[in-house]
Amino acid sequence: MTSTRRLFFAIALPDSVRQAIIGWRAGQFPYEAGRPVAAANLHITLAFLGEVSANKEQALRAAAMRLQQKPFTLALDDCGHWPGSGVVWLGMKRAPRGLLQLAQRLRAQAARNGCYQSPLPFHPHVTLLRQARQAVALPPGAPGWEITVDGFSLYASLFDNGRTRYMLLDSWPLAGRRDSV
Repeated sequence: MTSTRRLFFAIALPDSVRQAIIGWRAGQFPYEAGRPVAAANLHITLAFLGEVSANKEQALRAAAMRLQQKPFTLALDDCGHWPGSGVVWLGMKRAPRGLLQLAQRLRAQAARNGCYQSPLPFHPHVTLLRQARQAVALPPGAPGWEITVDGFSLYASLFDNGRTRYMLLDSWPLAGRRDSV
């Protein structure tokens, strides 16, 4: 029997930004608005891969290692609510070209390796709250934290004791190749 892991490529947020988001979120959304995402789980998903076998995971890691792209900067300056999925998010009014290219390249590699990719447009965001099914009052503006993205990572999604946590598996720098880990 082949074992699989639930994987995704994402951009990790700097600790200082994660902590700032947690403080801002606490001041903007009442406790009953939804279930807050743990600080350690805040990230921007680039490509969801789903349940992946060890062989497919190795192919995806090799493709990630070959990817070459320059670093870019993004600003978390927008906030929204998707009532259908119950997600309150922090995102960008204008996603930088580098972010869109990185996500497209990783999603294309995922599709070539047999990982289903949603036909919905890519909407880069940080999930702040889950299970927010009722109307949520959104703040008039988001703080606009700027983040320089100089790499991306592969994570496993683990469910244990009723909680989801993300385990970092590997990371790759932008702007060129790196030696194998």
